[in-house]
Amino acid sequence: MKRLEGKTALITGGNSGVGEATAILFAREGANVIITARREKQLKVVAAKIQAEGGLALAICGDVSRPEDSVMLVAKAVETFGRLDILVNNAGVRDKCLMPVDKVADSEIDRVVDINTKGTIYCIRAALKEMLKNKKGSIINVASSAAINGGGGSAYVTSKAAVLGITKHTAMRCAKSGVRCNALCPSSIKTPMASTAGEVMDSDMMGAIEAHSDLTLPICSAEDVANSILFLASDEAAPITGQCIALDYGSNL
Repeated sequence: MKRLEGKTALITGGNSGVGEATAILFAREGANVIITARREKQLKVVAAKIQAEGGLALAICGDVSRPEDSVMLVAKAVETFGRLDILVNNAGVRDKCLMPVDKVADSEIDRVVDINTKGTIYCIRAALKEMLKNKKGSIINVASSAAINGGGGSAYVTSKAAVLGITKHTAMRCAKSGVRCNALCPSSIKTPMASTAGEVMDSDMMGAIEAHSDLTLPICSAEDVANSILFLASDEAAPITGQCIALDYGSNL
């Protein structure tokens, strides 16, 4: 069954990990896919994988922390495919070394918030100008379980908690206009971004996380998250909006 037949989806951070898995899955389900990230070479590899399976994919370099890029991406989607039905705000960065609030540098706060929070807001704002005209659309924001339980570096936790706020705000703003907005909050994910090679994690923060989470339970794969994104993007999830859903195998219960 082609659950996204004829729909057009913009996926940020589409060059690897969750973004790549989502783009491939969406294309298999019949969507026209636009993927964006800052690294062009990796984007083209993902687009080539989709095209090799007979899917439609457009790879466009972009930086979500630049508001003009979000406008450009939506314009390209409409120009190429005639509409924008789905936005997946997946682009994000993790803060370095899990620094707690009493140790984090101003520069690190700016770097993480610019991409994770401002980038999400910029893309939502640009997408809504198209979706509200059509009175239909689904926005899925990839947040983090850290936004719920505080278990991460302070800059990252702050940036993702703000994503939950803009999710609920957008859902409320658009509830009468046919546009839905939800957030997914995965625990650790097996992706390149999750790699901590070469980093020395703050021992105080690591100790606090270990004391409040069950780290023996499974962690999400990129495909786990992509499957949940697909459901929220599909018409099967039509009644669901304004929700922030944990994907953590119960590790934070």
